[in-house]
Amino acid sequence: QVQLVESGGGLVQAGGSLRLSCAASGRTFSTPAMGWFRQAPGKEREFVVAIAWLGGITAYADSVKGRFTISRDSAKNTVYLQMNSLKPEDTAVYYCAAGQTATLMVRRDYSGINYWGEGTLVTVSS
Repeated sequence: QVQLVESGGGLVQAGGSLRLSCAASGRTFSTPAMGWFRQAPGKEREFVVAIAWLGGITAYADSVKGRFTISRDSAKNTVYLQMNSLKPEDTAVYYCAAGQTATLMVRRDYSGINYWGEGTLVTVSS
């Protein structure tokens, strides 16, 4: 089992920034990639960004490229999501995810994710 604990959500004005963190514990060796999905009210959960522990390869959704940056601290088993130039349409519950590299970074399929965090709410006001 892998446990994921998120932090860092909140309320911010459009154009502002937030940083999310996700700390992993347990059998982390079984999940070579981590990332974030988000779900807005009435919408499906969608892929945002992912990173591979080995090599630090990243994948971004087109909607966040150039604004969001994912990074990792392998010593702490923690990934970070720096979100800049936030827009009202970024408002959602953000879920940390851990799983296989292909699932997260290629298929970007939320139904194939092994482990989820509880989610943290990000609200961007206009």
